[in-house]
Order: sequence, then structure tokens, then C-alpha cells
Amino acid sequence: MAGGLLIILDDAVAMTKIAAKKTAAILGDDLAVNAEKATGFHASRELPVLWAITKGSFINKLIILPIAFLLSAFAPWLIVPILLFGGAYLSYEGAEKVLEWLFEHEAHAPAVADESLTPAEVLEQESGKVKAAIKTDFILSIEIIVISLETVMAQSLMMQVLVVGVIAVLATVGVYGLVALLVRMDDMGFHLIQRAKEKRGMLAKVMHTTGKFILAALPKVIALLGVVGTVAMLLVGGGMFVHNIEMIHHALAIMPSLLAELLVGMIVGLIVIFMVKLKEKVFVKAAS
Repeated sequence: MAGGLLIILDDAVAMTKIAAKKTAAILGDDLAVNAEKATGFHASRELPVLWAITKGSFINKLIILPIAFLLSAFAPWLIVPILLFGGAYLSYEGAEKVLEWLFEHEAHAPAVADESLTPAEVLEQESGKVKAAIKTDFILSIEIIVISLETVMAQSLMMQVLVVGVIAVLATVGVYGLVALLVRMDDMGFHLIQRAKEKRGMLAKVMHTTGKFILAALPKVIALLGVVGTVAMLLVGGGMFVHNIEMIHHALAIMPSLLAELLVGMIVGLIVIFMVKLKEKVFVKAAS
């Protein structure tokens, strides 16, 4: 009995490694996107807001996991349309950011907390940002879970649950743990500068210089994460179309895969933006 359990666990570890490798790129995109989403809050609110997003991420996966297992068993033909819908949403978010950079110059600045807001307005703003972050996490979680599930489709239900469950937990804990470190870089810098005052000689200089470097680098890191997060959304969104629609895959086969995914993501995003704007105009005319 114990031997059989050890064999199952050993197989689960091996399959989990394979699934982790296949989802590594998506996990990297997930980190970039969520790090960008978790910035722009007051320092005292960063960790509470990040914790709220993390809890939402766990809830997302608790919702997605049983649905994914049911779909793979009874309606596997629905998985691709769901992925394409998610890809369209991510492409829309990414393309919208690109248009802001091109036509609204203030959008280039890193997100920072607005100190003029009242406590009630701050909470309302936080709530909106948390909901948006959880919605984006939901789409990325679908992609992570489906790719993991495809790795173990031929295995038993127990193996599928073990492998995909572990990947889901690692995705949330790992990604948001790293995000927490990134958004608290300023605290690390201030801490080093303060500790340097208690030291002497070369150690004090190194700690002080490192602290100042971290504080100076933080705005640049946040700005970079905004760019990387946007590109990541376009890559993941476009990738869902490139890898799931044969016609698009073959038409762009001569292009490097990353360029093809980025191009498709931008095109799909612009199409969705056009449809959203058209819908808004129709509703405005109907209302008038």
C-alpha cells in the first residue's frame, strides 16, 4: 500500500515538473502582469491590497479547477472557445494600454498613489483595481490550468488532480510572493540606509549605496513592469489564437513565434476595442 502511494507521488512529481516547464512562460507573464496591477497604492495599503488580490486568485482557481476537470471529461470541445474568449480579453487590455502610451502622454508615468484622495475615495479606487486584477488573474489562471491539464490528460483522475492542483497553488503562492517582494523594495532600501548609520567603514558605505540604488531603481522597475505586463498580456492573448486556430498558425508560421503572438494579440485587441467603442456609440444614440 505504502509502496503504491510512493509510486503515485513519484509519478506526480515527475508530471508536475513537466507541467511547470510548459507553464513557465505563462507564469512569467502572470508575474509581470500582476506586479504591474499591484502598484500605485499608498505604501501602507500595498500589502493589504496584494493580500486581497491573492485571496481572489485562490478563489479563481477553486472555481476553475473543478470546471476544467468537468470540461475535459464531458465537453472538451468547449475548452478552446473559452481560451479564445480569454485571449480576446487579455489582448483588449494590452492594446488599450498601447493606445494610451501612444495618444495619452501622461500614461507613461509609473502608477503612484494619489495623496489628495479622501479615505473613502482611496478604498473605492482600491476596490476597482483589486477587481480588475482578479479578473485578469482569472483569465491567466484558465490558461495555466488548461496547459497543466493537457500534460496529464492521459493519466488517472487522481493524477490530474494532484498535478494540476500543485501547479495552481504554486502559481498563486510563487507569483504573489514575488510580487510582494517587488512592491516592498522601497522598505528594503530604507532599511539598508537606516542600518548603515549603525555601521562603520566599508560595510556602512556598501549598505548605504545599495539602499540608495534600490530606492532610485524602484520607479524604473515599476515603469518597466508596466511595459512588460502589457507585452505579456498581448503575448498570452495572441498566443491563444495562434496556437488554437490552425489558419492563423499556418499563416504566420514564417514569423518568429513571439512576434506572431504579439502581432495577433495587438490585432485582436484593436478589433475588440473597435467593437466596444461601436457598442458604446450605439447605446448613446439609442439613449438620445
